[in-house]
Amino acid sequence: MLTIAALIPARYASTRLPSKLVQDLGGKSVIQRTYLSTVKTGIFDEVWVVTDHPEIKKQIESIGGKVFVSQKEHQSGSDRIAEAMEMVDVDLIVNVQGDEPFQDEKSLNDLVSVFKDPRVDVASLKTRISAEAAENPNTVKVVTDLWGDALIFSRAKIPYNREGMSEVAYWKHIGVYAYRKNVLQDFTGLPKSELESIEMLEQLRLLENGYRIRMVETVHQAIAIDTLEDLEKARRLIFE
Repeated sequence: MLTIAALIPARYASTRLPSKLVQDLGGKSVIQRTYLSTVKTGIFDEVWVVTDHPEIKKQIESIGGKVFVSQKEHQSGSDRIAEAMEMVDVDLIVNVQGDEPFQDEKSLNDLVSVFKDPRVDVASLKTRISAEAAENPNTVKVVTDLWGDALIFSRAKIPYNREGMSEVAYWKHIGVYAYRKNVLQDFTGLPKSELESIEMLEQLRLLENGYRIRMVETVHQAIAIDTLEDLEKARRLIFE
C-alpha cells in the first residue's frame, strides 16, 4: 500500500479577490473548507496546509489542522509544497488547490490509483469540454497518447482540426497533481524550460525532461474561488 499526503498550498495574497482564502464561506473560511473536505475524503494518511501567512496558520490550527509556514518566497504551488514535503514520510504527494473548497473523493481516489503502474511519475486530471470552450486561452488543454499519458499541454486549441472533422475530443486540464515524492523533489530543482516559458505552464517542464504524466478523466466540475462571483456561487452551494 502506498502512503499518501495531501499538501495544500495556501498563499494569502491574491489579485482578483484579495485575501480570498480567509473569506467567509458558510461560517468557515475558504481554506478551512478546503482542508476539511480534503480530510473527509478519507484518502490521505496526512493532510497539511502550506502557507505564507499567520492568519491562515491561525485558522487551520483553530480546527485542529496541520500547518507548515513557508520560509521562502515561491513562484508556484509546486515550489511551495516542495519546501514542506520533507516533513511527511510518504510515497505520494497530492497538491490540492487551496481555493477549491469542495474536494471530490472519487476524482482524488482515481488519481492516486494510477500509481499502481510503476511507470507513472505524476498524475493529473482532465475533463471533456466543447470545441467552443477550447478556444479560451485561459483554459489549458491536454492531448494524450493511447495509454492516457500527456503528450502536450497548451493554451492553444489542440488538437488542430485541419480536416473539419465533426467529432474531435477536447480535454481541459484540471490542475490537481499527484507526484511520487522523489519526482517532486527532482522537478522543483530543474531549471525553467523553454516551452514552460512560452506557455507559462509549469507542467511542460516535466514533459520536456522526460517525466510521464498520466491523465485521469473526471466529470467533477471543481469550483475554484478566484472572484467575488465564484465566492457567492460557493456560498449558495453551502446552503443548498
